[in-house]
Order: sequence, then structure tokens, then C-alpha cells
Amino acid sequence: MTSQPSPRSRHASVADAVPGNWVDAWAPEFARPYLRLARADRPIGVWLLLLPCWWSTALAGLAQGRMFPDIRHLLLFAVGAIVMRAAGCAYNDIVDREFDGKVARTRSRPIPSGQISVRGAQAFMLVMCVSGLLVLLQFNNFAILLGMGSLAVVAVYPFMKRYTDWPQAVLGLAFSWGALMGWAAAYGRLDAPAMLLYAGAFFWTVGYDTIYAHQDKEDDALLGLKSTALKFGARTRLWLSAFYALTALLLLLAGFAAGAGIVFVCGLALGAGNLTWQVATLDTGDSINCLKRFRSNRDFGLIVFASLAADMAIRALV
Repeated sequence: MTSQPSPRSRHASVADAVPGNWVDAWAPEFARPYLRLARADRPIGVWLLLLPCWWSTALAGLAQGRMFPDIRHLLLFAVGAIVMRAAGCAYNDIVDREFDGKVARTRSRPIPSGQISVRGAQAFMLVMCVSGLLVLLQFNNFAILLGMGSLAVVAVYPFMKRYTDWPQAVLGLAFSWGALMGWAAAYGRLDAPAMLLYAGAFFWTVGYDTIYAHQDKEDDALLGLKSTALKFGARTRLWLSAFYALTALLLLLAGFAAGAGIVFVCGLALGAGNLTWQVATLDTGDSINCLKRFRSNRDFGLIVFASLAADMAIRALV
């Protein structure tokens, strides 16, 4: 049973939250534990889930000869990313609550710290899942079925760190799913550009989550948990270089397959510079260094999206 939270724990912020975040500063006190459970104080996860959806929407619009990405789809994916990220975090924290209480970075999360009961977290997760379903139902039948297909990967992900050195690869399968969804929402099917985009997003996710996992590697080793951070060790930079090179190459091929031109190529080159900076300056022994480079992937994702959108607009004009 979850112990009763102390008055102090009810209001305590999470250890790896963004300093001065809006949840701790402005949200009503009764809502803060649930917003923390949803990682609203750490919005980077929403961005990383959302951006492949936006890439795919822009890629589909480019192939259709549109001037702008489908705004309705962009907004639906934004809402969907927020609620499904919240549901996924609640599910992950329910499954991992015993481990989270033994890890320095995660023991202040709402469930192990006693801010929320397991039953309360389950109710919150259910509400978020229903909200996500309502968003999904706004798309065509193929996209609806495809979106539901991601749930199997999401369901097994929290358990993978117990059995395989590659839990980041399972996360890559789940977090990259949006790279398929935008195309499916536009066409009602999947084609080569979407599959190439999905593969690129997969390697990107494995790369940035390996950086993230280096924050917990000592605790994970003590608890008998596995990760690519522990597997790669001193060879992390070499593996990251390979993952990020494949990311850039596959995104380039996806763009070409959809008809992208020089504007996208130049933008992707700028984004590749961000990935190169991450690898060159990474210090796997410094958790703050790892967290900053992990969070910088939002910038990479926005650069790719902006490059696709700009290429789309220019090609439509000429």
C-alpha cells in the first residue's frame, strides 16, 4: 500500500523538473501532483512524441503539393501528444513505482513520493486514454487502426529494462509511431516516404534516449536494470555517431522520396549540426550535461519540421 503523503511531499517538485517551471510556480496546488505525473513540468517528452507526427504531416503535404501542412492535423496531433504522453507517463510510473523509489532522480515522482496513490494514477491514466481515443477518432479508419496498433509496443516498453539491454529500441518503436501517423492521416495508407521517416525517427529516438539513460546508469546497475547506456559504456559516442548518421540519411531519403528539394537539404544539414554538437560535447559522467543534450533534441526536431514546411511553401510558389 502507498503510504500517506506528508504535507511537505504533497507540494514537493520533482528532482529533474525544469527550474521555475509553470507547474510549480502557477498551477493550483490540488492539480500539481497530477500535472507532475503527466510530466507537464518537463514538456520535452511531449515535443519528442509530437515532432515525428508533425514531420509526417509536413512530408505528406509536400508530396501532395500543398503550400502549408494540414493545420487541423497539426492541432489534433498536438492535443493527442499531450494526453497520450500523460497517459504513458502515468502507466510507466505505475509499473516502475518500486524501482523509482530507489533511484535518486525518480524517487521524488508523485507515486513513490506519496503525492498520488496508485489508484489515483490509474484513474488519471484512464481519463487521458479516453481523451486520446477521442482525438484518434477524428482521423480516417486506416489511421485509427494504425494508432491503436501502437498500444502493444507502449504496453511492453516499461518492462523491457528488466530483460534486454535495448529498452531504448522499444521506446524508439513507440515514440516514432507518429512518423507513420501523419502520412496515414493524409493518404489512408503507408508509402515509402513514411517508412523511411519512421526508420529515421527510430534511430533518432534510440540515440537521444541513450543520452538520457546515462543519468541513471549507476542506479540501474545496482538494481539489475538494463539500458543501452550501460551496454555501450565508453563506446557511447561511437554508437551515437552511427545512430545520428542513420537518422540524417534516412530523413534525407524520406524527403527526397516525397519530392523535397534544396531548402529541406540545407535545413537538415543545420539539424545535423545539432546532432554533431550533441555527440562532440557529450560527457556521459555528467548528468546535467546529458540532460541538456537530451533536451536539445527538441531543437533538432523543430529544425526538421521547419525545413519541410519551408520547402513545401517555396515549391508550391514556384
